[in-house]
Amino acid sequence: MTASLVNVAKKIGVSPATVSRAINNKPGVSAKTRQTVLETIKQLGIQLTSNTTGCRLVALVTPDLSNPIFPTFVTTITTLLAQEQELPVLCVYTLGGQTEETYLKMVTQFPLDGVIFLAGHYDNARMDHTIYQPLVDRNIPLAFLNASSHDQPGFYAETNDSQATEMALKHLCDLGHRKIGLLMGDRAHYPTMTKYHSALAYFKKEGIVHPSLLTQWTTYGIGSGQLAAQELIANGATAILCANDQLAIGALHAAHAMGKSVPQDLSVIGYDDSPLLTDVTPALTTVRQPVSMLSQALVHGLRLLRERMPSGSRKDVVTYTPELIVRESTGPAPRSQKQ
Repeated sequence: MTASLVNVAKKIGVSPATVSRAINNKPGVSAKTRQTVLETIKQLGIQLTSNTTGCRLVALVTPDLSNPIFPTFVTTITTLLAQEQELPVLCVYTLGGQTEETYLKMVTQFPLDGVIFLAGHYDNARMDHTIYQPLVDRNIPLAFLNASSHDQPGFYAETNDSQATEMALKHLCDLGHRKIGLLMGDRAHYPTMTKYHSALAYFKKEGIVHPSLLTQWTTYGIGSGQLAAQELIANGATAILCANDQLAIGALHAAHAMGKSVPQDLSVIGYDDSPLLTDVTPALTTVRQPVSMLSQALVHGLRLLRERMPSGSRKDVVTYTPELIVRESTGPAPRSQKQ
């Protein structure tokens, strides 16, 4: 039946999701389109079986769940989808396993009512963004989390990374820090790029000299964060602003390995406020993403896209304000290094 619905969708130029809604008498399909779908099914000799579950299928695409912020989003979004009678199809791509592109080729064979992306090619400037074109061509609604180039039709829900960076740096500057290290992720990752350029703009505004030795680029992870943070500490950083909580925990490990006390010798700020932090000592100051609001926006955004199908080239972007959570890992700059 799945292959048959795809054939019907191709023949009349709509998405498989539209065919599925027409067959199951769901909202979001005009009477004319529903009639065309039923007539085409009859012409092709397809035998229908009724959908007694009333569920819509929504693919939820996420990277490796080793970063706890992604399981948090997955749990929240799947709960919201279930409340809407929508069944999530979880697609977890990993470095050594299935790729995002492989999953997208697989899910296009199903009568999807939407796809939610928690990360992917779209949020990296170096990656191939054309992998989403088959979904766009089939008018499948797409919703994307976090900053990107916004070059695909769909709904985008983001945390204001510029605002997050500024509030974190202001906190450190108010504590007297001027030798502030930046521990960043992939150079081509749009959220990281935003944080980096926002930091440079803030330093310029405040008249703070930021030498290149006080920026380190690395992969997201605790181990990689520790190695990069050691370089920043060796280069004189009294505080480190990190692109996520994994890197921040790595920075705490680096301080411990180098005989530094946090926050007496080094202040550290993370980003996400992920479940990783429950067992971290000292308690980590971090920027909290509004997970609940972002998740609700993504689910609601899919609903809006369905209601105005076909959506064409329309792009909607909503941005949410983060919150700085001050804990024990930040303190006054060491007296000898205040400027």
